[in-house]
Amino acid sequence: MQNIDKCLDEAFAIPGTLGVAMGDWKSGLCLGSKGSSEFSDHLLEVAVAGNTNVICAKMQVAEMLNLDQTIEEIMISLDQHYHLIRLVKHVDGLFFYLALDRKRSNLAIARLKLNQIEQSFRF
Repeated sequence: MQNIDKCLDEAFAIPGTLGVAMGDWKSGLCLGSKGSSEFSDHLLEVAVAGNTNVICAKMQVAEMLNLDQTIEEIMISLDQHYHLIRLVKHVDGLFFYLALDRKRSNLAIARLKLNQIEQSFRF
C-alpha cells in the first residue's frame, strides 16, 4: 500500500521521466506532482487539467460505441515526448500522468513500472 508522494517518487525514478502527477479527472485538480527543470510543477498542473478533458472525451466515445470496457491507459506520442495517462482502477476519478523524454526512456519499461505503481497505490 502506497500513498501519493511515494508513488510519485517511484514514478519519477523511471528512466527518462520529465515529470509525474496524480490528478482527479472529475474535478481537474492536481493532487500531487514531481517535476524537473524541463517540466515544472506548474506545467504538470496544466497537463492534469488538460488531460482531464482527454479522459472525459475518450469515455464519451467509448460510451457512444457501446463499449463495455474501462480505460486503463491513454498514450500520447509526440516527436520528443511520450505522455502516459494511467487511470487508477480501484479509486474512481484518479489518474497518474507521466511525461517521458523519448530519447532517454524505454516506453515498454515505463508502462510496466507505471502499471505496477498504479496497482500498489492506495488512497
